[in-house]
Amino acid sequence: MTGNRKLGPVLIELDEASATSPADVPPVPEVNAPEPTGAAMQGVLAVAGRKPSRLMRWFWSLLLSILGFVLSVAAYDFVNGLITRNPYLGYAALALTGAFLFVLLIIALREWIAFARMRRVDALHHAAEQARTHNDLDEARDVMSRLKRLYQGRDDMRWGLDRFHEREGEVFDADTLFSLAETELMAPLDQAAMKEVEAAARQVATVTAIVPLAFADVATALTANIRMIRRVAEIYGGRSGTLGSWRLTRAVMTHLVATGAVAVGDDMIGSLAGGGMLSKLSRRFGEGVVNGALTARVGVAALEVCRPLPFGKGKRPGVTGIVKRALTGLFGK
Repeated sequence: MTGNRKLGPVLIELDEASATSPADVPPVPEVNAPEPTGAAMQGVLAVAGRKPSRLMRWFWSLLLSILGFVLSVAAYDFVNGLITRNPYLGYAALALTGAFLFVLLIIALREWIAFARMRRVDALHHAAEQARTHNDLDEARDVMSRLKRLYQGRDDMRWGLDRFHEREGEVFDADTLFSLAETELMAPLDQAAMKEVEAAARQVATVTAIVPLAFADVATALTANIRMIRRVAEIYGGRSGTLGSWRLTRAVMTHLVATGAVAVGDDMIGSLAGGGMLSKLSRRFGEGVVNGALTARVGVAALEVCRPLPFGKGKRPGVTGIVKRALTGLFGK
């Protein structure tokens, strides 16, 4: 029978010509897989760009007013009753309550200053648009004076301000003055802002490609975009607090929707991925590329909204170039 047979591995010899490396095997195609649509970024745009109705604004305003009133009365009754029962504990609670209200006052003051600075940048942006349209040298000089006041005191702008001040007197038309400001003042800030946009696009694309959770995609995209918009605003001089960051995010998303730049364009994806590149990648990688591209579009919109000077002709950064720099080497060649 089989008592004398030796059990062991069976070695099958293959011809060298037919030997194939696993690396040379084509990837398994995803059957009926939908095309990448950037669902995470589309969700972020829908949440942040949606304008609340007047009824919802009244609802939240009244709810917060009622909660504030109830908490104030409850705190007053608590401190007053505690003083009656035990004066030492009562006055200690009163001191803590006063310290808490003082901190709230500081937070409210910082938010007010942030809103005021944002309005200052918005007014400067509008004045620069008017000066460009009218091609008026006096209006342009007034804009430059306000721009220099905005950036005075910043160490990173000292060299550019000195260069601009030296050459400002040689300019006698509005277009040349704006070109000088673009070169000496705006160019370094544009480079720093685009680095923030590239970093945000890279982060969103990476998380989308690696983490297989839809909620994680949306949460990462929302936080990364809010942080990117806040950093871009800070670079251009418009510091924003918590409420200011949300207001600024809504302004950027509204601008993005108004300009019609929320759809995924075949021309951008084709130039980015090299034609059929996305078909060779997994669907998660494709979603990562699309979400990164849409994040770059949000970043360009943030540059347009937060920049104190509007972009001149041919000066607006291209989304495709930003995405290429952000995602080069991330998903391979």
